[in-house]
Amino acid sequence: MSLLRTAGYCCSVFLLAVQLGGCGNGGNAAQAKETKTDAVTAVPVEVAKASRGQITASYSGTATLSPDHDAQVAAKTGGVLKKLYVEEGMTVKEGQLLAELEDATQRSQLAQAEAQMRKSDATFAYAQQSIAKQLIPKRDFDQAKFDMENLRAAYESARLQLAYTRILAPIDGVIAERSVKLGNLIQTNQALFRIVGMNSLQAVLNVPERQLGILKPGQPVDLEADALPGRKFTGNILRIAPVVDAASGTFRVTCEFHDKTGALKPGMFGRVEIVYDQRADALTVPRSALIEEDGETAVFVVEPGKPKPADADKAGADAKAKPDTSVADAKKADAAKPAAPSLVAHRKLVKVGYSDGDKVEVRSGLDEGTQVITIGRNAVRDGTAVLILNGDKDKVLADKAVAGAKG
Repeated sequence: MSLLRTAGYCCSVFLLAVQLGGCGNGGNAAQAKETKTDAVTAVPVEVAKASRGQITASYSGTATLSPDHDAQVAAKTGGVLKKLYVEEGMTVKEGQLLAELEDATQRSQLAQAEAQMRKSDATFAYAQQSIAKQLIPKRDFDQAKFDMENLRAAYESARLQLAYTRILAPIDGVIAERSVKLGNLIQTNQALFRIVGMNSLQAVLNVPERQLGILKPGQPVDLEADALPGRKFTGNILRIAPVVDAASGTFRVTCEFHDKTGALKPGMFGRVEIVYDQRADALTVPRSALIEEDGETAVFVVEPGKPKPADADKAGADAKAKPDTSVADAKKADAAKPAAPSLVAHRKLVKVGYSDGDKVEVRSGLDEGTQVITIGRNAVRDGTAVLILNGDKDKVLADKAVAGAKG
């Protein structure tokens, strides 16, 4: 009988130990789960500081360079092309001989017209003498005068046709294109050459109408051509169209560039930047920090959060669940608990000014050094706990907040 009682007592002690061990493990699991939940609620973000520096206000656009003047040289008379004096790429002056056509026909026509003109001149001279002596009626005199004038005009026309067999440059420039070869039969009005002026090149921008009162003729502009990477060319605004295109809401701005090196060529595509203002000490933030909603501009700033108050009831329940835990162990466990969320996001309205690449000027609503969220702002709301990810230097604010919470 005594043996049975001893065995039952041992079984009871074993079961009680198992139950107590299970309660202890459950408490630790609940505590770990709570700690993990608190960590998950902090949204990871990246931040940048509002800082002061120079910002440039400018308008940028793309355009194709075109010559300031462009001439298509066409034949004014027909004939076989017998001589060529220029090739593509050659620089020519106004009036320079470019090519010649066969002129035998034109010379024959000129000789015939000259003979007929001389005959009419002689007839008219005789008519003048006769009318003075009243030997012929006035009608015959008038007819002789009209014939003379008509044949003189025919002579001038034949002389011009002969002159047109010599193709001359109408402007200064460079031969951009030669459309004919030696021996070709040239027709009247057929294109022969294309000459472009290289003294200055122009780029035409279609600028939004909100810039109409800002841009002025004479303002400096910069050009970067895709074909010449790393090189920047300076020019100025030549003229501004006085009207806005109603269909597109833009106006034409013509920029002019003088490149003495000859590197710029007509037809090149490039980006034109017009700088119209500069601020040496502007407060700026990255463009990625801005939020545009309902006609307002805002940013999320990161600030220290308020410490989370202790839960007295939960502490009492934990004490009852673990009656054998000493007071010293309880204090040690409380000290090991993670601090309350140390950083929170707050939404602030700002007024922005100029923008320059990735930088945007902030004219009101922020102080220098304020941390603004650049990545992750779409996942936070006003008061959301956040965790800064980008670099140790950005954790200084978090460390200060934790120290303040412990104090």
